[in-house]
Amino acid sequence: MGKDQNKLRGKSLPGRTAVRAVCAIALLFVFSSCATTRSHFSRLDSDVSQHRFVEAIDHLERNRDRLYSNRDTILYYLDRGMLSHWARMHGESIRLLTRAEEEIEAAFTVSVTQVMATFLINDTLRDYPGEDFEDIYINIFNALNFFHMGMLESAMVEIRRMNLKLMHLATKYSVMMSELQQRAMQEDFGHVPFDPSAPVNFSDSALARYLSMLFYRAAGMEDDVRIASEWLRVAFANAPAVYNFPIPSTIVYELYVPRGVARLNVLAFSGLAPIKESSTMRIPLPGMRWARIDLPHMVSRRSEVASIYLVHSDGQRIRLELLEDIEAVAMETFRARRDLIYLKTVMRAITKAAGSVALGVAANEASGDTALVLGVASILAQVFAETSERADLRTSRFFPGRAYVTGINLEPGVHSFDVVFYNRAGRRVAIESFHNFVVRENALNLVEAFHLN
Repeated sequence: MGKDQNKLRGKSLPGRTAVRAVCAIALLFVFSSCATTRSHFSRLDSDVSQHRFVEAIDHLERNRDRLYSNRDTILYYLDRGMLSHWARMHGESIRLLTRAEEEIEAAFTVSVTQVMATFLINDTLRDYPGEDFEDIYINIFNALNFFHMGMLESAMVEIRRMNLKLMHLATKYSVMMSELQQRAMQEDFGHVPFDPSAPVNFSDSALARYLSMLFYRAAGMEDDVRIASEWLRVAFANAPAVYNFPIPSTIVYELYVPRGVARLNVLAFSGLAPIKESSTMRIPLPGMRWARIDLPHMVSRRSEVASIYLVHSDGQRIRLELLEDIEAVAMETFRARRDLIYLKTVMRAITKAAGSVALGVAANEASGDTALVLGVASILAQVFAETSERADLRTSRFFPGRAYVTGINLEPGVHSFDVVFYNRAGRRVAIESFHNFVVRENALNLVEAFHLN
């Protein structure tokens, strides 16, 4: 009997060694993948922080295969499109952001195989579909691109496209939630907390309405200017969680520009929109097993900019006022998907971990080589459940965090002025100068400045 036990131990040793090796490799894979994800964009982020946008585009193109997988087509177009916008390559930005918008629309017809893979392994196995805030702000920045190219009507079309998307945002996830609810009931996951009725507390964009006002004013459409200003106020009223600051005081002066003067409008962006990080928890299961839950959440990339001023050559100094907190919009629109992601992740993780538990129970009831095989299979199933459960942290990196505005009436003619960015200590961190800028009467004199740190 002792010899038989020794033989069994001798047989089990390679199995145990293999299990340890598989676990070590799997854990190494997990940690190295996370490190690689973080390090891949460090050079790109460094270029952007120093406003070396041409260099950033060059680095992105040379390392595209490392930065983006074949499932990240939308991310590539978004990142490259926004970098092109900041580099003042407006035609190229239009082309790329339009491609991103087309791919986002196509992502709604993603293959059944990809959808099933997200239920079996994780959400990174489907093509990145784009976040709602990305889809929305594509049109804002394409509107600005068209404006800078002198194509006002095309700019207005982009704003209208954005407004249509906002109209459908509140009901966008109702069908998906209904499907997940049915699946949860079938799998007896009714105890999982989620709120299917939670509305999206963002249904209109003050920034879009502001640009509408300016575009309509430039086109001489006075009634539409007034209507756009009213909708801007409605946007603030309907989303207090997003617009938790006063309406800019200069808005009222955009409705009418006196004869004989010209209106200069300044739109300034600061910081960068949030990115995703993961939070992990584990649900204990029988047999010393667990279900790993890996969830994405939006995290702020806090800007160093605390205030922005328009400084005119004649000494006038006007503080720009916050119009749109794009970071808050990104977090609010992501919240609409959070319950969907949570429910789906818990269902998937428990299902995967349950396989390990079942194999462990079977191993305890078996004997000899069968018990060993089932035991190894149980451990490998747990390793698979642990290493394959990974939050989808994909998101674009180069949308701004906040938008500020101001306006000033000037005599028509040539003017020079600066847009100056200050930090919380009151120290100047950036300045963008506009020399010999022609401010025309009965025209839209809009300048765009930014500091993305």
